[in-house]
Amino acid sequence: MTNRIAVAVETPQHTGVGVLDYLADQAWPPGTLLRVPLGRREVPGIVWHRGGDTELADDALRPAGPALEALPPLGEAWRRLVEFAAAYYQRGVGELALAVLPPELRKLDDVQLARRVAKLAKLAPPPAAEPPPRPEPSAEQQAALAALAEGTAPALLHGVTGSGKTEVYLRAAEQALDAGRQVLVLVPEINLTPQLEARFAARFPGRRLVSLHSALTPAQRLKNWLQAHLGTADLVLGTRLAVFASLPRLGLVVVDEEHDPSFKQQEGARYSARDLAVWRAHDAGVPVLLGSATPSLETWQRVQEGRYRRLALDARIGGGAMPRVRVFDMSRLPRQRGVDGPPLAPPVLDALKQRLERGEQSLLLLNRRGYAPVLHCGECGWKSGCPHCSAWRVFHKGDRTLRCHHCGFTERVPRACPDCGNQDIAPIGRGTEKLAEQLAELLPEARVARIDADSTRGAGALEQQLGAVHAGEVDVLVGTQMVAKGHDFRRITLVVAVNPDSALFASDFRAPERLFALLMQAAGRAGRDAEQAARSEMWIQTWNPQHALFDALKRHDYAAFAASQLDERRSAGLPPFSHLALLRAEAKSAEVATAFLDEAATLAEGVETIGLYPAVPPAVSRVADVERVQMLVESTSRPALQRFLAGWLPQLHALRPHHKGLIRWAVDVDPLAI
Repeated sequence: MTNRIAVAVETPQHTGVGVLDYLADQAWPPGTLLRVPLGRREVPGIVWHRGGDTELADDALRPAGPALEALPPLGEAWRRLVEFAAAYYQRGVGELALAVLPPELRKLDDVQLARRVAKLAKLAPPPAAEPPPRPEPSAEQQAALAALAEGTAPALLHGVTGSGKTEVYLRAAEQALDAGRQVLVLVPEINLTPQLEARFAARFPGRRLVSLHSALTPAQRLKNWLQAHLGTADLVLGTRLAVFASLPRLGLVVVDEEHDPSFKQQEGARYSARDLAVWRAHDAGVPVLLGSATPSLETWQRVQEGRYRRLALDARIGGGAMPRVRVFDMSRLPRQRGVDGPPLAPPVLDALKQRLERGEQSLLLLNRRGYAPVLHCGECGWKSGCPHCSAWRVFHKGDRTLRCHHCGFTERVPRACPDCGNQDIAPIGRGTEKLAEQLAELLPEARVARIDADSTRGAGALEQQLGAVHAGEVDVLVGTQMVAKGHDFRRITLVVAVNPDSALFASDFRAPERLFALLMQAAGRAGRDAEQAARSEMWIQTWNPQHALFDALKRHDYAAFAASQLDERRSAGLPPFSHLALLRAEAKSAEVATAFLDEAATLAEGVETIGLYPAVPPAVSRVADVERVQMLVESTSRPALQRFLAGWLPQLHALRPHHKGLIRWAVDVDPLAI
């Protein structure tokens, strides 16, 4: 064995072991998957393109194990993407590289994998049916496509809801496919994947399309990943993990609803799929198309700076008007102490009845699932808190349970107050389950349906319920943010935001941005049929009708809202005018976690380019009996922040043994939730 190879192995960054040298009986090319000994274990690894982190002589190296010869090596561009992401998000190269590959690859030897590859080679190509007639593109769509073809700088497709962004995606994909390239389309949530997949499949009947998301079985995920890696899949649609799909012929990247926080991974390597999509497209020299009616403020600022191009779709297809936005001041309603008011204000209920009479559909948005946020005893003040979290357990009436939405702890609803025995315990507040029940009482002739994480748990349940809405079998749809974005409901002419106020005063500085995006996306579900657009409406029930956010929403004026938010961010030194990292610590006691963060802060003293805030608990400080504390790190320079983190984090690993009871800690670069 005279061939020395470098192998990335699955070890955390703090071990200092990222790429190791081994001896092999042949010089496997970079990107080859194989197994290697590490300590007393045999672990998967990937032959890397740079030397190992040790300088041992050949006779001190261990021999590598068998390679997966049936799998073509992972390409250089893919390895560059992984290396960049690992460095930026402060993870080990091998740790990230092996985490984003299909888990099923670990279980297969070369013979088993060769059988899978051979089976895929025998798959019949999709039938080359006649594609459906394409709609004639609008002048704005034509201008956007022409501009996209002029260069590869990131492009923001900024289009109001219903303006035909998907048609631009389809035509841009067609150009890439005709050039013999592959297309990657990222969507924020699994429930949007089947709908978009159906549109792409219908437009490109002779092309092979695969999806990549967490709802697939391990075997399905491997099959689809292999087709992308082998180049036999022309189109790959997926959620955030799909940004790491191996695509040897990449020609276009599309990020739909680019503003959506779901593109940010919240565990392990906390990467942003949107940001990595932009980096990957730039590295490959191909266009990247970021689509949204309400772009993230980071993306919008890059447009203002001239770093991104803005492709505008300001008109709805068919010339339909945007829904009229009306605000109802809830303080005008009489209030009874201890009693929830009516779910809908009188003019809102009248608007709902008008839609019923005309055979049109309505959507009620309440971003809180369950029946009620809390059960309460009027005698002693007991509330249904979670014994394991600093949060309330939500009352679910359907199965008579109290359920914590943070740790999952569930119990049957008690027959009486656990503290004083009072049998008259009552729900406080309103969730989607209660709202749907109240609507059924107010409008007995209406067909009311509810779509949220509880009602769509069963396999195929979401598709079935969305199908009923599209088929006109539902008059009033009650739902959480799941139904507020991406869906093309042709019969909906009324949208009601039932209780959006909580986000107005949240501690997270991004809360107003998220609320505006949610409400504007929800408004866009109304009037998507041009014939009905003129009478489409959105009602907002709020206790704060004078808030500037609602004024901008009435005018559908994203630019004005973004300008005011960016002014606030600039004066406060917040992103995108600064760069953040969040250090989180978890322990059985808050004192232990805080002590670790305080000592971590002392290690950063004297670094002029960095600012550290004191350690504080997050809004929900205890989850599953674990206390959480966090510390914010900021810098006006992204490279300075990266250099600081690269030197600081190894010190924190050395610090950990001195803090008994510390369960885990992690750093989140560019955090979305603070």
